Amino acid sequence: MTSESNSLSRWQQDRRAFIEHRVFWRGRVGLADLMDVMGLSRAQASKDLNSYINDHPEHIIYDKTAKTYVLGPKFEEHYTALEPSAYLDDLLSISRGGSVPAADWIVYQPDILATTVPGRGLSAPTLRNVLLACEQRKELQISYQSMSSPDPEDRVIIPHALAHDGFRWHARALCSKDQVFKDFVLGRILKSALGEQSDVDAGTDEDWHQTITLKIAPHPGLPENQRRIVELDYAMNDGAAELSVRKCLLFYNLKRLGLDVDPSIRTPQDQHIVLINDGEVRAALERGRR
Repeated sequence: MTSESNSLSRWQQDRRAFIEHRVFWRGRVGLADLMDVMGLSRAQASKDLNSYINDHPEHIIYDKTAKTYVLGPKFEEHYTALEPSAYLDDLLSISRGGSVPAADWIVYQPDILATTVPGRGLSAPTLRNVLLACEQRKELQISYQSMSSPDPEDRVIIPHALAHDGFRWHARALCSKDQVFKDFVLGRILKSALGEQSDVDAGTDEDWHQTITLKIAPHPGLPENQRRIVELDYAMNDGAAELSVRKCLLFYNLKRLGLDVDPSIRTPQDQHIVLINDGEVRAALERGRR
């Protein structure tokens, strides 16, 4: 937000955020929009629009032909963040019947298709117990089926957070048996019960707090025009981009980006990007596995 917003009430700022959101994504905003969505009288809606124009001349202008306000030549946002990725996330959530803050700000909902993923077998009592253990700093007695053992094992864990790898939910917890912090897939917790109070300090989970920088660039085997489009696709500057990720999610981030395997096994048109600091990242990944 700009300094102009400091003298405005929260309600005025919200109405101006709506004006910017509607005129940018819809291409126009009128008195009826403010009256319907923000619950204003016609007089108040007119006052808000004129006040915005007075503070930000030529950011929105009145189109006499269309009889509404449209984007002006100097438009830029002051009261809301017009983030394309956030807007697309909202559209996707609405298309799936989800609840989105300020959903009534969005007028047009295009048809949207997304890849279908299997539902995860999550237990409500398990999630409740994990959350309570995090909040109350308690041990959690669980029966856990890992993929490294043929049979479930009884363990005592001390969870302190949740993590999502883009596909599954995990409890980030200290494993009392191994005395290390690990990720426990919520769907693999077969039974759970709250235990004793714990004095484990979540601040000692170094992999949770430590960040690793992934430096990515277009695959050098791509032709110039394709490298350029990859740079745009990944919002690169000067042919590279940096992504800061938590060390405990490093493997999952690499997998999601297709960087978990040697890039030479795929064609450049399939691989798209490579790690500039591959050696540094692989070393961090190996330290995390020990």
